[in-house]
Amino acid sequence: MNEINANLKPRCRFCQNVLEHTFIDLGMQPLCEEYVKPEELNKMEPHYPLHVYICDRCFLVQLEEFVAPSEIYDNYAYFSSYSDSWLQHAKKYTDLMVRKFQLNKNSFVAEIASNDGYLLQWFKEKNIPVLGIDPAANIAEYAMEKKNIRTEVRFFGVETAEYLKKKYGQPDLLLGNNVLAHVPDINDFVKGMKIFLKSGGVITMEFPHLQRLIEENQFDTIYHEHFSYLSFVTVSEIFEFHGLKLFDVEELSTHGGSIRIYAKHIDDNTKVVTERAKELIKREQTIGLKDLEYYANFEENVKETKRKILEFLIEAKRNGKQVAGYGAPGKGNTLLNYCGVRTDFIDYTVDRNPHKHNHYLPGTLIPIFDPIKIKETKPDYVIILPWNLKEEIVKQLQYIKEWGGKFVIPIPELQILN
Repeated sequence: MNEINANLKPRCRFCQNVLEHTFIDLGMQPLCEEYVKPEELNKMEPHYPLHVYICDRCFLVQLEEFVAPSEIYDNYAYFSSYSDSWLQHAKKYTDLMVRKFQLNKNSFVAEIASNDGYLLQWFKEKNIPVLGIDPAANIAEYAMEKKNIRTEVRFFGVETAEYLKKKYGQPDLLLGNNVLAHVPDINDFVKGMKIFLKSGGVITMEFPHLQRLIEENQFDTIYHEHFSYLSFVTVSEIFEFHGLKLFDVEELSTHGGSIRIYAKHIDDNTKVVTERAKELIKREQTIGLKDLEYYANFEENVKETKRKILEFLIEAKRNGKQVAGYGAPGKGNTLLNYCGVRTDFIDYTVDRNPHKHNHYLPGTLIPIFDPIKIKETKPDYVIILPWNLKEEIVKQLQYIKEWGGKFVIPIPELQILN
């Protein structure tokens, strides 16, 4: 009987260990980027478990794969270029890489999950040959047509790596921002990077840091697109298993707290492991990222955050206040669905991305409008759903103070900005 039960339980996507421990269960939720069209309002939306496990062998925090990536990225709605601060981050990264690794017109830079060309455009501006790889055909088409970024519409892994290596050669710099967490077969993905990377080349990857997610209560960054939630120590083990060595790391403020890892071929002796890489491994081990106890209180902290958000909304609506949202990000959809917030609490939300206008948020069916709607309706409160961009958004929407409007930040603790 125990053997049968073990066969029914999910297994770790890295080490294949049976997953016995829950990190958090956020219930049944729709796909966070499946925005509902007006003609679909009366149709059933598929919901899938948002149940996150932790492996007690390698400590990879992970979701099961319920939806094929091809379904998630079919007519994908997320365009990176609509965030000014993210564009600036990409430009700053480009300048750093060119300086750090002496990249020039004879170099080759490839980006996995290149989206709409938001980052590769800055390398192209410096006359450095580039290649984008992205599975979302509509966004890749935009990158090719609007920004002249050559792009392959493919999911990345061993098969794609072999194809790209043969067609384009191997990159000096292989990068990926917010993609490592998005791949269901992390072994195939990392093995593919090993194959594609030039001898002596460098990989950089950016992803939200698991330590920050836990310590700052960022449960809304959990959704079906994010199959894995990553610590530096676990990623180091995964890369090393596939013949790659992490030799440096930077801690970043993006997405509520991310890390940028630097990897090389394990036999590349030209790059030494930095002190900050050694220190982060030591810190993660010291605070307990390789100990189940460290993860024990996260779910209860999330429940308390839900209670506080609902208390605020109930009081605001009882007092006759109008509440609007700003943004239609994936993280906002996790938060609103988990809290059971619909148009009974939030009248509408707005977004700069015109591809989302006149659609509805998945699950909650809150309508999405152009940001001009805020000036027209003058809400009492604006909840900033992409709270990781709060400085940028508060600056854009300063005018709400003209009628006494206030900003609300939901994460890590509900905060009302006066």
